[in-house]
Amino acid sequence: MGALTELAGDEKNGDGSRTFVFNNEGHTLGNALKTIIARYPEVDFCGYTIPHPTEQKLHFRIQSHRERAIDLLKRGLEDLEALCDHTMNTFETEMNSFNATAVGSN
Repeated sequence: MGALTELAGDEKNGDGSRTFVFNNEGHTLGNALKTIIARYPEVDFCGYTIPHPTEQKLHFRIQSHRERAIDLLKRGLEDLEALCDHTMNTFETEMNSFNATAVGSN
């Protein structure tokens, strides 16, 4: 993953509203992360944009009146990582099982 920065100008909205900029990221991370974070009950709004197709920048917005946006982002990234780990482990287990069956049947 690329560098992460915080967009200026959110200070007046409190710690619950922030826009984060992920460099060298796009729709793959944005859509997956938005899907996870938007389901948290304490999130009022979550979305992302790619400001310009020639720039590898993802603007990711979180708004909450109950938690700090940075904490929600961290939680979302951790949950996404756990989901990816589970997916990879399940895939590898199934592939090993398939390969063992395929080798045994020849």
